[in-house]
Amino acid sequence: MPHRFVVEADGGSRGNPGPAGYGAVVFDQESGQPLAEAAEFIGTATNNVAEYRGLIAGLRAAYALDPAAHVLVRMDSKLVVEQMSGRWKIKHPDMRPLATEAAAVFPAGQVSYAWVPREQNKHADRLANEAMDAGGRGEPWRPATDPPAAGPTALPGTGAGASVAPGPDAGLGASATPDAAGATEARPAAPPLGWSAAPDLGPPTTFVLLRHGETALTPQKRFSGSTGSDPELSPVGLRQAEHAAAALAARGTIEAVVTSPLRRCRQTARAVADRLGLDVQVDAGLRETDFGAWEGLTFAEVRERYPADLATWLDSPKAAPTGGGESFAAVAHRVAEARDALIGRHPGRTVLVVTHVTPIKTLVRLALGAPPESLFRMELSAASLSAVAYFGDGNASLRLLNDTSHLR
Repeated sequence: MPHRFVVEADGGSRGNPGPAGYGAVVFDQESGQPLAEAAEFIGTATNNVAEYRGLIAGLRAAYALDPAAHVLVRMDSKLVVEQMSGRWKIKHPDMRPLATEAAAVFPAGQVSYAWVPREQNKHADRLANEAMDAGGRGEPWRPATDPPAAGPTALPGTGAGASVAPGPDAGLGASATPDAAGATEARPAAPPLGWSAAPDLGPPTTFVLLRHGETALTPQKRFSGSTGSDPELSPVGLRQAEHAAAALAARGTIEAVVTSPLRRCRQTARAVADRLGLDVQVDAGLRETDFGAWEGLTFAEVRERYPADLATWLDSPKAAPTGGGESFAAVAHRVAEARDALIGRHPGRTVLVVTHVTPIKTLVRLALGAPPESLFRMELSAASLSAVAYFGDGNASLRLLNDTSHLR
């Protein structure tokens, strides 16, 4: 009878993109025994690329043990799980060849996928971090514990420096392992499967999204992005920031303040942070769209000067404003990276995120799974408050949108 394996895999990038590595472990599904580990530092890459590389290494390690095995892959990357399960399209050109490579390791029908919370993927996460640490020292990854005398076995096709270390019970049927004194030590089974076994995921990470107060350009409805005049708050905007600060101080739930680097947001964030006694962190990923040649113009002026470019921009999220501006697709990519990094830095906390119209609408759109055209169907007033909660299982919940009650 073919064996049944559980492959757990993970990848990480310190910078996204930045120094990256992956880790993977193969378990015997029945006994929960770890059978093999694989890890590698892969240089500069994104989180998603590292996660896919970890998946490929884990599948190849399982295939080396038994090409006829049935494999359940468990990962905390919802993107990889959904794409490899065929439920989500693979749009990014960097992901397609990796997904094809992963699908080709085992014959069709022998591999299935399940998403698990990060807490249930600690082994692979540890290996990925070990690989990144080793890469930072200029060394290849080696298992933390001494492998059997045969030593690590190179996995074909995983790249230079990648290795798999047989687990202490690589005989596939063992249920206990001799310790140094010759006694046997029972090993815990692999984490249970299914929703009924899911642990309490704890409190979500909540973003309270505050749009900056008015500038002189706001009531004129001019394009004001990240490469224009970088206006400061107007007297009205300063009052709005103070009202928002008072309202947030009364709620007493904000634990950290993060802002776009643009002046109008930093001023708004400072008003709140001073009231709450918190520091202000600056995140460049939260800046407004670069509107190119449209900076400082009204919509009517853009339509008069650049009618074809405007029509294309309104029709496609991949179209950029005239003069080398930023497309909504590009903004969504950087905002999503900033979101993920903030969630990683502030798990289970309530974070005030002071930013602009497009980043806030994008965070809302992504939380709802709404199409790009939804950006044109949201109202977002100056100094308004919105809120999104992010849960440990990868889901998000919109809790507030465009609240201006504190300004009345």
